[in-house]
Amino acid sequence: MMKTGADYAWFENDFPDIAEAYCFTLVRGLAPAEVVSRLEGHPEEPLHGITAVVDAAFAQFDSAEGDRQLVAMTAVGAWTLLVEPDGYLGVTEERALPASAGTSWISHFVNINGVGTFLWAENQVLRLCFDLMFPDDRWGTTPDELLDVLQRIGFHFGEETPETDPSSLAAFALAEHLADVAITPGLLTETTFACATVRTQ
Repeated sequence: MMKTGADYAWFENDFPDIAEAYCFTLVRGLAPAEVVSRLEGHPEEPLHGITAVVDAAFAQFDSAEGDRQLVAMTAVGAWTLLVEPDGYLGVTEERALPASAGTSWISHFVNINGVGTFLWAENQVLRLCFDLMFPDDRWGTTPDELLDVLQRIGFHFGEETPETDPSSLAAFALAEHLADVAITPGLLTETTFACATVRTQ
């Protein structure tokens, strides 16, 4: 059964420290070390659990004055998951498209102001990208391929504004639909993540 944004309601409830600003990326068929290489990152010590990752990410931001950011990674089946607390590299086309060579790159981002982006690339080609709040306005080579899926999993279409914005949670469901990889509370709390710092500019 296809997941919807409602199936990810636990994320905002259980992980408020990262839920307000993050980027999650799934990369098919590449080990974390290869993803780090493609992003020209510098390996750092591993960290256990998302709380430690969030703390280290903000410490890194302060020490590097925003020039470098921490990314945490783990293998999930045939995919590597990248987590960026308060980051956005995964949805930055200038970084994501070259890094997607020969593979799939699925990323979604939200910042503290509620701005969000979903990006899906295949082998350096942008398949789909849109602002989470405005899924009517999509671009890429196949902007309409997943239109029915977007509507079913909880993205808001039309002029009427919903009382609560479901878009950020629906992005998790869309990424799961494309990659068949579910983000779970246990994955976030029990994983020892490989880590790296990556330049932001």
